[in-house]
Order: sequence, then C-alpha cells, then structure tokens
Amino acid sequence: MTSPATATFERAAPSQSPGEPKRLTTAIVYCEANFGAIDGKTANGLVRHSEKYEILSIIDSQKAGQDAGMVLDGIANAIPICRDLADALSRTDTLPDFFIFGMAPSSGMLSAAERSLVLDAIGLGMNIVNGLHEFLNDDPEFVSASSANGVTILDVRRPRASKDLRMFSGRIAQVTCPRIAVLGTDCAIGKRTTATILTRALRDRGLNVVMVGTGQTGLIQGARYGIALDAVPSQFCAGELEAIIFDAFEAEQPDVIIIEGQGALSHPAFSTTSFILRGSCPTGVILQHAPGRTYRCDFDRMPMPLPAAEINLIQTFSDTRVIGLTLNHENMTDDEVSTAVDAYELELGIPATDALTRSPDRLVDIVLRAFPELGEKLNAHAQ
Repeated sequence: MTSPATATFERAAPSQSPGEPKRLTTAIVYCEANFGAIDGKTANGLVRHSEKYEILSIIDSQKAGQDAGMVLDGIANAIPICRDLADALSRTDTLPDFFIFGMAPSSGMLSAAERSLVLDAIGLGMNIVNGLHEFLNDDPEFVSASSANGVTILDVRRPRASKDLRMFSGRIAQVTCPRIAVLGTDCAIGKRTTATILTRALRDRGLNVVMVGTGQTGLIQGARYGIALDAVPSQFCAGELEAIIFDAFEAEQPDVIIIEGQGALSHPAFSTTSFILRGSCPTGVILQHAPGRTYRCDFDRMPMPLPAAEINLIQTFSDTRVIGLTLNHENMTDDEVSTAVDAYELELGIPATDALTRSPDRLVDIVLRAFPELGEKLNAHAQ
C-alpha cells in the first residue's frame, strides 16, 4: 500500500454551479485507542453531530473495521473506523480537506508519534483542526510545514488577543429570554450532547434557539457562538461568555439560549463551571449525571457526587434553579436507566430523562414546564 506521505490525490473542487448544493468540508478524525471512550469525546461528538464537516472516517486501530455509529450508539451511520491514515485515505478518491485531532487528553499535548502523524497529514496537503491546549501555530516546525504545503492550521482553543478580551459588565441582565445552562457532576459526562439534542428538539418544535458552545468540540462541530473557556485567562472568562451571549441575543433574537457546561462545580480540578454560572447568570440549569460512574473520570480516588449535593451547590453558588436531571447511561442497562429516572424524580422533585435513549420530547417538557411562556409562544405560532 502507498504510504500516506507519498500518496497523491486530486483536490476536491467546490461546487460551482448555482443550482448545485455546496460541497461540505470533508474531514478524517484521528482518535487512536480512544474512540467511544472519555478522551475521545471530540471524535464522538463529531460523529453524532457536525454542522461544519462531513466526517469521512475515524482513525482508531483498536476498533478498525467497525462502523462508528454502531460503536457509539448501536446505529450504523456508514462512517468507517480505520486502522491508520493510509487506510483512511484509501477509502476516498479525493484528498480530505481537514485532518481533525479528535482526542482531548488530560495533558492537552501531542505525543511524539502524534506530531509525526499530523506532519504527515500536512505534507499531503490536508488542513489541520487542533483542539488541544498546545497551539501548533506557535511551533516553528508546524508553521514551516503548513507554509510549505499551503495549508491552514486551526488552533480552536486559542482565545482572542489579550487587548480584545472583555470583562464582565452586567449586560447579561438585558438578555430577556430564558438562559439554560447544561451542567454536570463530572467532566466528559455528556453535557454537550444533551445540550445539542435539546437545542435540536426545541427548534423542531418551532422555537428560535441559540446554543452557545464553551469547549473545543462544540466549536469544531460548527457552533456559531462560543468560546473555549478553559483557554481564556480567568479574569476574562465571565466577561467573554457574557459578551458572546449578549451578541447572540442581539443578533438572533432567540426564544431561548442553551449554554454548554464544562467540568463540574464540585470538581476541584475545574473552574469553568463557576465562570459559566457567573457569565451566563442562567435562569435555569439542567444537570447531567452518570449513575453508573463510581469515580470521576481521570481521578480514580475521587468518588462521584450525588445529584442532590451538586444541585444544592449550584443553587447556593448562583441565583438560579435546577429544572431537570439528565442521565448518562454508561455502565447501565435500559431497565436500570428507567429505575434511576423514577428514583431521582421522586427524590429530587424535578423531571429526569436520558437524552440519548429516551424521546427528546422529555427534554422539551423539562424546559416548557420551567418556562411556560415558551409553551405560550408555541401555541401562538400554531394558531
């Protein structure tokens, strides 16, 4: 087989005919040994939802030969999992537009082998999407390679220039529509997935909804409004998020704004949830929890908190209310999910559901129950 470094491809030309639909930007996603796992959340998210890229394949030698949709959700989506870059390229006639680094390791850095692979992709003429804390545009080797091959490197987490960062101003009080933050009891627990499904479900009902991304995966998926909050200097986190929400409100005049959460307020390794609560001043919170998770991911000596404790902490820290609980069903059977939903509703006095295995109507009902004025808007539209 021809090695990826020496393979030649035709570059795909964008559609030129006015009547022809615009060709989607194509991408291969690298997720070696992590697809379907916690550290593969960027690749997982792109397979489930992407407004910006057509995902051609996933690279993960440990799951090679399988269908990506079957691995994630038991539903085939015709996105193959390949053993390496050469295997992925052998499945397409034209060079993919982008090579996306689809993992979020705790180190936030490329390994030596990963550096070599990304340089191979650049050498072929593929643009790079990098969601790590390591900015490749600051690395002379990557800068030289991208220049020599005429490609672009997108460092998704890079914040605005320091001189342009914004402080909290209080303008969030002028955002008069409901602002719902999807928070969690741990990191990598499904907050973005639940927020995405909720956004889509509310739009399907006829509401004008804006989702604000706060992490690299949401931005890569194509969020029009968002910021990688964990890369912003702490002094400006609340202000940057407030400004983005205010901009979205003014430009879109939405019925509701959904804010993606990060980390967990109770988790000592993360500060992002506190900034999200401060910057968005949410009028409601949906809490994501994994009942089958014994310890926090990447912290095997730190037990998971109970939802009741997290709810109390959130409502003490911020002038808001938790309006519903959503479950991550990892390590659980379907019957166990149903039992947990019933038990949490009885214990907490709020509705509960699983965004991935239950009808999205349940998510919509959580929102309409908390904000009946949205239901009135829907009824008005129906008349």
